[in-house]
Amino acid sequence: MRVPLVYHPLYSAPLPSSHRFPMAKFRQLRQCLADKGLAQEQQFHQPLPCPRRWLELVHPRGYHQAFARGELDRQAQRRIGLPATQPLVQRTWLSVGGTLRTAQLALEHGMACHLAGGTHHAFPDYGSGFCIFNDIAVTASVLLEQGMVNKLVVVDLDVHQGDATAAIFQAEPRVFTFSAHAASNFPSRKQSSDLDLPLADGLEDQAYLQSVGDVLPALLDQQQPDLVLYNAGVDPHRDDRLGKLALSDQGLLQRDHLVFDACLRRNIPVASVIGGGYDTIDALVERHALVFRAASDQARLHGL
Repeated sequence: MRVPLVYHPLYSAPLPSSHRFPMAKFRQLRQCLADKGLAQEQQFHQPLPCPRRWLELVHPRGYHQAFARGELDRQAQRRIGLPATQPLVQRTWLSVGGTLRTAQLALEHGMACHLAGGTHHAFPDYGSGFCIFNDIAVTASVLLEQGMVNKLVVVDLDVHQGDATAAIFQAEPRVFTFSAHAASNFPSRKQSSDLDLPLADGLEDQAYLQSVGDVLPALLDQQQPDLVLYNAGVDPHRDDRLGKLALSDQGLLQRDHLVFDACLRRNIPVASVIGGGYDTIDALVERHALVFRAASDQARLHGL
């Protein structure tokens, strides 16, 4: 089996050329995976927009309607950092639907990967840090409501703490949130995950992998979840503009292997999202492709 992949052509919504969010990366990642032989056409699944009733398990109607209609006040728009254009509104709903579809495919096949997602700074009634809706929080809430799972673990290895995800599930024992992040990085005001692993600036491959590897297997053994939702942000890379850690390409790849292997050897389905990363588009796309390479390798090793 080849790993199911989820993507929509509308993920790369147009932004002003001067905008610092690398919106073109989604389209270029799709092409990069094909060029590297990591994706064939039959692997791709195209998501539908997240239905409103499912989105509202996390985000109240007043907030998502104000965003969709361009009615957020200037401070709220500035906090998000993205313009509320119609193409952006459309891709935002699609991306949440994409993470949900990825999770459903992971439950069916053992593993699936999304070519977007990881908007972990979106709180229920406001967005932050380029995050409008929290795709992982919505996905977990839908799966729980539908009885598709009884317990989930969120493994967030983006360089920034998964603050909103932690806050959303603080009183939800069926969702365990684990965030390993640069301690000094955004957000300045951290939330309390079920397990936080704050890391020192400049941490390199070996120390990073040991830190995560010392925690994750025992955590999975303790929680025994029905699904892991994995945020594979590449901003821990040493060349990332907004990161403060020092991982190499090889370190990121080993990290992704570590996560997938820990899940699959315990027969725990795992769904990945690409999370954050800030560099030139070409370098960024190469880094995001690493999690798909790791997924392909692990699927083969574990006989999926």
